[in-house]
Amino acid sequence: MKVLVTGGAGYLGSITAKALEQAGHTPVILDSLLTGPRVFVKDRIFYEGDIADRDLLARIVEEHPDIDCTIHMAARIVVPESVEKPYEYYRDNVAKSLEMFDQLVRLGKPRVVFSSSASLYALTPEFEVTEADGLAPQSPYARTKGMMESVLQDMCAATELRAVILRYFNPIGSDPDLESGIYAREPSHVIGQLVMAAQGLKDSFTITGTEHPTRDGTGIRDYIHVWDLAKAHVAAVERFDDVLATVDAPSTVINIGTGAGVTVLELIAAFERVFGEKVPTTTAPPRPGDAVGAYANVDKARDVLGWTADHTLDEGIASALAWGSKRKEILGYA
Repeated sequence: MKVLVTGGAGYLGSITAKALEQAGHTPVILDSLLTGPRVFVKDRIFYEGDIADRDLLARIVEEHPDIDCTIHMAARIVVPESVEKPYEYYRDNVAKSLEMFDQLVRLGKPRVVFSSSASLYALTPEFEVTEADGLAPQSPYARTKGMMESVLQDMCAATELRAVILRYFNPIGSDPDLESGIYAREPSHVIGQLVMAAQGLKDSFTITGTEHPTRDGTGIRDYIHVWDLAKAHVAAVERFDDVLATVDAPSTVINIGTGAGVTVLELIAAFERVFGEKVPTTTAPPRPGDAVGAYANVDKARDVLGWTADHTLDEGIASALAWGSKRKEILGYA
């Protein structure tokens, strides 16, 4: 089938496009190239433009009437930046997505797989969260994801729109062939920061927050290999109608993680084990918008989506390190 992938020039979008291709599908990429590099698009079908451009969406559907589903990954994603620039985040993540969803319904393309975030979850005593647990987003970025979940649920109840909402935990690593990965010159993600410190591109890795209510005082996350995350999208596209039939609803939310919680100190220990050397570290207070964290209960992903993560934490770290050594060749900068 053909699948429209918004944000398909980005880190997650480009790897998801590759997973779709390997499963026999054809991705159609829509990306503004605001952040994602053009080189990640490769030779895929590509439209450069804005997700809120109704005329462009109409042209895409006219030229590819066999598009069966849209994977909506285009978004601003940097938590501290969202605190500094809330207008840009609400405009791009919320207002523009709303325009796109409405146009997709008008164009008769109502199936949407939406990229949401585990940063929505409220703190729980055990840190494991199910899809039914409470939400308490701590940043404008997270709030944009919560708003879009509500928008999708309301629109699905009132229109032909249908949505499978995937709440991502923390993607790490690169695609299996090291053709795409983290592209920011200074990644905000923890693994990207660790790789930079390991490669001597920065003096040390900064542990932000050491007094959280976790087993060692540092934040806790669920680190999922990006290739596993990409394959979850393939499963969502292929089983879209069956998933919604199983839950008997026009939309549903599914956690996408490994089911294992890892603290920042535990992550550093694993990174050093894989890297083979110590990484210099410093400590600092939590950044604006930072959450203590959570890890996924993945029962619904297994039972409803038919998907589980295959890769280990060490494999994800090794993949990130390999990409860190390769990315200058692809992107032109380390």
